[in-house]
Amino acid sequence: MKKIFISLLVIGVWSWATVALSAKDLEIQGKMLVSGKPAFTLTLPSEFRSVHSFSHENPEENSVTRVHFFVKTIGKQIEEMLIIQIADRTNPAAGPIVVPPLKPYTEKRMYVRDKMKKGDLVIDYLIQLMAWNPEAASLQPIAKKGIIIPSHWALQGQLQFVYQGEHAVLVRYSKDISAFGLKVSEEGKVWEKGSISGNEKKVYEGFQKSFIEMISSIQMNQK
Repeated sequence: MKKIFISLLVIGVWSWATVALSAKDLEIQGKMLVSGKPAFTLTLPSEFRSVHSFSHENPEENSVTRVHFFVKTIGKQIEEMLIIQIADRTNPAAGPIVVPPLKPYTEKRMYVRDKMKKGDLVIDYLIQLMAWNPEAASLQPIAKKGIIIPSHWALQGQLQFVYQGEHAVLVRYSKDISAFGLKVSEEGKVWEKGSISGNEKKVYEGFQKSFIEMISSIQMNQK
């Protein structure tokens, strides 16, 4: 049986021929993210609100991918962003879902790449510095709703796991570096992993702590 190879990291051009998403598929209750399929929960660092969602079919991969965007804002400006992608296998005969390993935008500003085991579940994750791009095509549905996406550096954590070969989950959580209450540099070179220090290191360490706590909070719920 051929395996399904899901490239979750590429959202690409937004498809307007979307499939309606049920509120029960994925929702946030306070700081708790609750997924219905696959059934799991995780505790988020902040309270987010849903701003956009869509899904698209992948006939060649025998799967359908659901994408959800959540934000935390100060006024109309994004301070934190949460993107959830879930791929569901649609043809059991095609074999289990397989995902490629997580890759940073650049090794120079990637601080950690590791795995965490929770029972039979293996969670891959990385933490890096990245730049929000308000001109990105994938973010335009958010911008069109009047939400301001600043052209700022942000710390981002990515985690992904495959559940029983039926579902692949990718979570990307990012936070503006200016939102931590400390004066930090906007120069990317200062944030490189070989030279990060001072307030920049304090901000990274605080982000790392909250992101690892989020990973540790994942609970798969049997149905």
